Amino acid sequence: MLPALELHSPQALWLLLLVPVLLWAAWRARRRRAVLRFSAAHVFASRPRGWRTRVVALLPALRILAVVLAVVALARPRMRDARVRDLAVEGIDIVIAFDVSTSMEAGDFRPANRMVVAKEVLQEFIDGRTNDRIGLVVFSGAAYTQAPLTLDYAVLKEVVGQLRTRVLEDGTAIGDALATAVNRLRDSDAKSRVVVLITDGDNNAGRFAPMDVAHMAQALKIPVFTILVGKGGKVPFPSGTDLFGNTTWRETEIPINPELMQDIARLTGGEYFRATDRESLKEGLQKVLDRMERSKLMEGGAAANYREVFHPFLLWAFVLAAAELLLKGALLRVFP
Repeated sequence: MLPALELHSPQALWLLLLVPVLLWAAWRARRRRAVLRFSAAHVFASRPRGWRTRVVALLPALRILAVVLAVVALARPRMRDARVRDLAVEGIDIVIAFDVSTSMEAGDFRPANRMVVAKEVLQEFIDGRTNDRIGLVVFSGAAYTQAPLTLDYAVLKEVVGQLRTRVLEDGTAIGDALATAVNRLRDSDAKSRVVVLITDGDNNAGRFAPMDVAHMAQALKIPVFTILVGKGGKVPFPSGTDLFGNTTWRETEIPINPELMQDIARLTGGEYFRATDRESLKEGLQKVLDRMERSKLMEGGAAANYREVFHPFLLWAFVLAAAELLLKGALLRVFP
């Protein structure tokens, strides 16, 4: 079944009544344009028209088409997904604490590094949700909320896709990441609240000790599921590029602390997972959901999922308007 196209603001289409006005204005401007008069105009009339003359006649069409596309964009066309979200279905409040330190560039998940694989698996995880509110905390030497709890999975996937290493100060502030994640869930009214910690290192930065924050999570009854990414020991790490622009690698020891991850999970009532490849990371995230008791976030009814598709219409409106201005003001400028 094909997704249905709908207009969120169909009243905007009333602006299409401007099109006849624009057509009349273009015709009137052409009639009033200054011309040179010759006593033998038939000599010029018999000559073939050049490409410039033909294109000049098309300029009003570019302007009108740009207006039509802009009006359609204002009406906000959107595609209705065949999958309908049941608002009575139970869901979980999940905050994912995601490590973006430079150690995530390690290449033991080849052909891609840990960062690329973790982002792809996380996006697949988001794709599989329908009623779970998800938030995102990123951390390296410090921790920040990248996205609050939301059901807008399209935006959340876009945020995940834009995550990069070497943006924050380097380090692995696990305690700060947990504190930020727990704080996002503290005021949540959902019965099931959970933190998922995805990291590949040991705590070596930040203001809070991880176990102190774990005790806070325990008091608030927020389980923390920890996923330790990487194979441990010496792993290939990028060291630069060669003469041909290819990445060069060196074996580097990246400290890990599986005992700390296990202690945090055990104290808070969560579970510890070790991810050494894409499949084990995906399996760990799925097991988090399997363990959680679901609670209702909303009551009754159903809501369709929509995807906004006005962007191409707006883009082409700008392209056509710019093309008309460029042609009229430069290539096809008419004197007088």
